Amino acid sequence: MGAGIVAAQGSDKGSTAYGGLAQRYAAALFELADSKHQLDAVVGDLAALAKMIDESADFRRLINSPVLSRGDQGRAISGIVQAAQFGPLTAKFLGLLAQNRRLFALSAMIQAFKKMLADRRGEMTAQVWSARPLSADQQNALAETIKRAHGAKVTMEVKVDPALIGGLVVKVGSRMIDSSIRTKLQKLQLAMKGVG
Repeated sequence: MGAGIVAAQGSDKGSTAYGGLAQRYAAALFELADSKHQLDAVVGDLAALAKMIDESADFRRLINSPVLSRGDQGRAISGIVQAAQFGPLTAKFLGLLAQNRRLFALSAMIQAFKKMLADRRGEMTAQVWSARPLSADQQNALAETIKRAHGAKVTMEVKVDPALIGGLVVKVGSRMIDSSIRTKLQKLQLAMKGVG
């Protein structure tokens, strides 16, 4: 796959935090994609993978299963790569992860790659959870509000969580704003327990 990805393999045996593992693999993929001017193509593939992880319990089982052999994981990933029509860099990267039994860290690798790209472009990533899907106008208004507050271009990752009942949870960097009805009800419950 090239020196960039191979360099990520290193010696991660015994590594306790797979955050470091994810960071190394993501950095290797980032450097290789950057050198081949394919950052946009790779980040598009990774966004599709992140969606698969969120929406498919079968895909989550595939990448997290300690029971499946390297060969089984590799064949399954190869089929997914072909069906999704991922680019060659993403395909080789996923094949390498399957071969090295590192698919379990794929979500963390995707997040690390996206953060590197956002940093390179001077963007901030905002994670947004809403009780119902947000319209394009609502997303644009929210992105503009976050941009004004933080002074940077904003990329948003929006997810729907009906358990919030209503309102939003917005996370930008280490700062979280929770205006969900669920949280307000929990606070009210705690306050009521203190009365009487």
